[in-house]
Amino acid sequence: MVASDSMDVEEAIHSSSPQRLQALALDPCLSEELALGLLKRPDLAPQIVVAVSQNSSVSEKRKVRLAIVAHSHTPRYLSLPMLRLLYTFDLIEVALTPHLAGDIKRAAEQALLGRLETVSLGEKLTLARRASSRVAASLLLEQDVRVIDRALDNPRLTEISLRKAILARPRSSALVESVCQHPKWSHAREVRIALLCCHGAVEIET
Repeated sequence: MVASDSMDVEEAIHSSSPQRLQALALDPCLSEELALGLLKRPDLAPQIVVAVSQNSSVSEKRKVRLAIVAHSHTPRYLSLPMLRLLYTFDLIEVALTPHLAGDIKRAAEQALLGRLETVSLGEKLTLARRASSRVAASLLLEQDVRVIDRALDNPRLTEISLRKAILARPRSSALVESVCQHPKWSHAREVRIALLCCHGAVEIET
């Protein structure tokens, strides 16, 4: 038994008693697995999430930190500072979590953008393919054509974001060439207009 009062673990996770949940969340013997099980409860009260974050037995675990930030009832005063502690690819998950508030997702995106100068090429390639439209658009400004091509193939990239990237870096021949040869974006009206505005007559794939 893990909980302080020796109650059954499964019963503790599914308990409706705030006192029992609080006791479980603060228990120094709380395991990572049990903490994650507790944080999967969508009805978990904010004070219980906070209690888990205060439990040094689990609060520094990578998966627990992510689960705390990604919980819809986590207070902002806790989740926003904790974003700095998340791994790069965990930030992607937060930014793309549908039920989270927009400001939390935007903060996760901003944290990702702040790391782009220091992440490896391999990480940039993965981010370009998997990240949000805002992050993918930022990676379009990279010099490496492999990163640009991955970002263009990102299903979340929007026409507006791509247009802004083209206008933000009109001298990027790598971006222009990749866009002109792309089977999807070379036919997008706003993208074609942006290319023509910046580069005049460009050879666009038809």
